[in-house]
Amino acid sequence: MMKKTFLLLSLMMATTLSVLACTNFLVTRGASADGSTMITYAADSHVLYGELYFTPAADHPKGSMVDIYEWDTGTYLGKIKQVPHTYSVVGNMNEHQLAIGETTFGGRRELGSQSGAIMDYGSLIYITLQRAKTAREAIQVMADLVEEYGYYSSGESFSISDPQEVWIMELIGKGEGEKGAVWVALKVPDGYISGHANQARITTFPMKDPQNCLYSKDVISFAHEKGWYEGVNKEFSFSDVYAPVDFGAARFCDARVWAGFRKVASGMDVYTDYALGKIQHDENGYASNRMPLWVKPDKLLTVQDVMGMMRDHYQGTPLDMTKDLGAGPYGLPYRWRPLTFEVDSLEYCNERAISTQQTGFSFVSQSRGNLPDPIGGILWFGVDDTYSTCYVPMYCGITEVPETFAVGNGDLLTYTETSAFWAFNLVSNLAYLRYDSMIKDVIKVQQELENKFVVNTPAIDAAALSLWNNGNRELALQFLTDYSANQANNTTRHWKELGHYLLVKYKDGNIMKEKDGKFERTETGMPPSPDMPGYPQQWYRSIVNQTGDHLKVIGTGGH
Repeated sequence: MMKKTFLLLSLMMATTLSVLACTNFLVTRGASADGSTMITYAADSHVLYGELYFTPAADHPKGSMVDIYEWDTGTYLGKIKQVPHTYSVVGNMNEHQLAIGETTFGGRRELGSQSGAIMDYGSLIYITLQRAKTAREAIQVMADLVEEYGYYSSGESFSISDPQEVWIMELIGKGEGEKGAVWVALKVPDGYISGHANQARITTFPMKDPQNCLYSKDVISFAHEKGWYEGVNKEFSFSDVYAPVDFGAARFCDARVWAGFRKVASGMDVYTDYALGKIQHDENGYASNRMPLWVKPDKLLTVQDVMGMMRDHYQGTPLDMTKDLGAGPYGLPYRWRPLTFEVDSLEYCNERAISTQQTGFSFVSQSRGNLPDPIGGILWFGVDDTYSTCYVPMYCGITEVPETFAVGNGDLLTYTETSAFWAFNLVSNLAYLRYDSMIKDVIKVQQELENKFVVNTPAIDAAALSLWNNGNRELALQFLTDYSANQANNTTRHWKELGHYLLVKYKDGNIMKEKDGKFERTETGMPPSPDMPGYPQQWYRSIVNQTGDHLKVIGTGGH
C-alpha cells in the first residue's frame, strides 16, 4: 500500500471553508421510540435566511427544462431536463416522507471545482426530492444527475431517509477535466444512529452487499488513476483518501457528532482526545482513533430526544465554552466569528458547537410508515439558533406554507413584523446579553410549546386519518395545512411576546420583580425597586486582576 504522510492533509480544502456549515444526525426505525425514522439538519450560514421552502406537485410538458441556480449564492448554472411529474416538497421533505439533509466536508482541493457543471449540492437535494419516492431511489437520482450534468460543489455528506430506511451518502466531484462525482452510500443498520458534521465519515465499505451499500463504479479506480491510493479494494477508505482528517476536521466538525452521540449513547468519552483534535495516525497517515460511523443509543429515542441532540454547547465536556473568560460574566456559550484568531503570532480557536448563532433554519424530520404519507411525515421546523428555537410541526402533506415561514417574507436585510426568523432573532440576540438568566425564560416557553405539539400529535393524526380513510382526502390535506399554519403563526406571536417580556424584565441591566407570573407593582401602581444583581464574583475578580488598584475605593481594605 502506498505510504501516506501527514503532508497529505495539505491537499485538503481549507477547513475554514466548511466549519460554518451544518450538523446532521440520522435515526433508524429500531432506534426510535415510535418506529419512525428521523434525520436532523441545521443550516448554519451567516448569509442564509430562515424560511420554509415549498414546491407543489406538478405535471410538465414533454421537453420541459429546469433552470438551476446555486443554492448558496443564487448564481445561474444552467438547465436540466424536467421529468413528467414532480412531487410536492415542504422544506427538505417531500410528499412521500422522503427527507434529505447535508453537510459540506470540502475534501481534496483539486476536486473542488468542475467547469461546466450544473448540479450544486443544494439543487441536487431539492431536485431529487421532487423526483424520488424512497431513499434508494434518491441515491440513484442524485448519482444520475451528477453523472449527466456534472457536480458543481465540493465534497458533501447527505442524510437520506424514508419511512423504512436511513442512508448516509458521501460524494465528491472529479475536478477539472472530468465530469461527475465519485460516491459511496451506506444504509445505517436498524437500531443504530449515525451523524456527520462537515467531515467525511465513511471509511471502508462492503463491495458486495447491495442491500446495505451502494457506490459509484469508479470510486476506487479514480483514486488509483490519480495516484492517491495503491492498496487493495477491500482496504480502501473513502474519507481517508478523499477527505483526510486534520485538527480542524476533528475539533470543529467531528466533535459535534461526538457531542450529539454522547447525549444518547454511553462509551463516547473514549473519543474525547479525538474530539479535542488530538489525532493518532496509523502507518499510512490515516487517523486511527476516529469514532465509529454509527452507535447504538442507550434507549429508544423520542423526537424530543433528537431535538435535544441538536441543542448542545459541549456542556459538561472539556470543550464547554461557558468555563473561560470568553463566556463573559453571564456564561455565554457562543463566540462571535471568526472561528480562529491570532495572539502574538500564534493561532487559537473558538469551539464550533452544534448550537450556533448563525443558523438560518433547522429541522428534525420524522417519517412514520404506519400512516399515509401526507399524515405520516412531519418536518419539525425551526428558525435561528437550535438551542433557543421552537420546533413546529409541518406535516409533509400541507398544500401551502405558513405566512411566518414563507419565502419572501423578509430577508437578511429586511425586517418584517410577520417573519418568524426575525421574531426568533430578536429573542436570541436579547438573550445573548444576559444569557444565564434570560435563557431560562426562553427555554420555559420553548418547552411549553413543544410539549403541547408532541402531546397533540396523536389527536391531529387521528383527525386527519379519519378524513383520509373516509375519502375526504382534500379535506384532510386542508386540515393539516391549517393546523401547521396555526402552530407556526401562533408560535411566532408567542415569540414576539417573549421578546417584549425580556425587554421589560431585563432593561438596563436590572431584573424586574415578578410574582405569580406577573410583574409586581406597589400599592400606588409603581414598580418596586428592581433586583440589581451586578456581575458574578469571578468576573469582578478578573477585573481586579487586570486593573490592579485603579478601581480601588481609597480608604478600604484595611489600608
